[in-house]
Amino acid sequence: MSKQPRKQRKSFYGAPLHQRHKSMSVTLSPELREEHDRRALPVRKGDTVKVLRGDFKDHEGKVEKVDLKNYRLLVEGASVQKPDGNQVYHPVHPSNTMIMELSLDDEERNKIIERKG
Repeated sequence: MSKQPRKQRKSFYGAPLHQRHKSMSVTLSPELREEHDRRALPVRKGDTVKVLRGDFKDHEGKVEKVDLKNYRLLVEGASVQKPDGNQVYHPVHPSNTMIMELSLDDEERNKIIERKG
């Protein structure tokens, strides 16, 4: 791995999807951290997150979409009104959020959580 910032940026923004998913990891709440013995997990649609920084600080909502292309989350309720009256989601960077409740519908995700690294 290179020390050069331009190569670091190139590898980050040109990363394949499986690496992008890993870099969308979000810190877990203290309760979930104790329960699952992990500090962070990749965020998924359906997880409940709390925004820790920015215009929507302390807002809790479900993740509506995970945007891997732009490294952003769209959180339910974190929206702004456009001049024409439409509501649009305000994208939130995953580093500014904390997972409060996990969506455990998927068997694959349960295997990932149970697996010790």
